[in-house]
Amino acid sequence: HQIDNLMEEIVTVTKRKERALVTTLTKRMAEDLSEYLRGMGLKVRYLHSEIKALERVEILRDLRLGEFDVLVGINLLREGLDLPEVSLVAILDADKEGFLRSERSLMQVSGRAARNINGKVIFYGDHITESMRKVIEEVKRRRKIQRDYNAEHGITPKTIYKSIDEVMSATTVADVRPRELSGERLSVSEKFRNKMDQAELLELLNREMLRAAEALEFEKAAELRDEIAKLTGKRLSRIVKH
Repeated sequence: HQIDNLMEEIVTVTKRKERALVTTLTKRMAEDLSEYLRGMGLKVRYLHSEIKALERVEILRDLRLGEFDVLVGINLLREGLDLPEVSLVAILDADKEGFLRSERSLMQVSGRAARNINGKVIFYGDHITESMRKVIEEVKRRRKIQRDYNAEHGITPKTIYKSIDEVMSATTVADVRPRELSGERLSVSEKFRNKMDQAELLELLNREMLRAAEALEFEKAAELRDEIAKLTGKRLSRIVKH
């Protein structure tokens, strides 16, 4: 059974003090799976679409710090952070063709395990689709190139782990969360201490704004646009550049 096998794989990963990403196709399945894994004694978080951009970064930081071991989500392509602690990427319903299981999506999600020496990607499905086949072949091709290069230059691959301070520094933006104050939204810029933090936040907000616009979530995109304007002091008249 897929879930039984997934449990075994996750337990193996957690014993090595590493992390796992599990991606599903539906919100219901993500919720049920998270509840099941939690009931089996695993430390799990569910990353869903309603979670705000800054909180998403905070959740990813907690994953890296080991506050929990398994992150379950539907569209983990949205997360652009470096996650070297992740050694397992499990893709459920990998054989269900569609946007989230296209060749490009499968390749990008699989890459989440590429920074760990124990990196492993599992496609769960009843058959191998054309997208799955192409990704598997491409990964084999890239692996051969990398192995040949390593052998030629005497390189021994290893995972680059960072200290708690380094992880915290890399995700300072996660500590900056808008909140309600006297009925008005407190500008996130008030929480910054240096320009590096603000630059990171602007990049994050801009990315989220463009994604929201592409997904036709114009109300969310407008809110993010206004937040960017607060930080930069410049009013953005358009959300997406053509």
